Amino acid sequence: MGVTAKARFVRVSPRKARLLVDLVRGKKVEEALNILAFTKKAFAKTLTKLINSAVANAQQNNKMDVDTLMVKLISVDGGPTLKRHIPRAMGRATMIRKRTSHITVVLDQK
Repeated sequence: MGVTAKARFVRVSPRKARLLVDLVRGKKVEEALNILAFTKKAFAKTLTKLINSAVANAQQNNKMDVDTLMVKLISVDGGPTLKRHIPRAMGRATMIRKRTSHITVVLDQK
């Protein structure tokens, strides 16, 4: 059983979030944070905060050694979609979908 941290209702589409999540899945925590530090995507900062939160949970609640932690499971699920409309030609309107995500990180010792 690992240590969990969750971020819900994050304003990034799940498709874009999964691109970064796939980079760090299965890596050691230190290596995952280094990968995210040199990634240009805006979501990398949010994912870094979430992994740091999971590390803090492991230290504080479970007294785990930080050097042995690895990203056991990380998943992105779709959250609720905000629906907005934008005016278009000839009096029409089209829908803009502002998607949200729920991200779960599980860390475990190697």
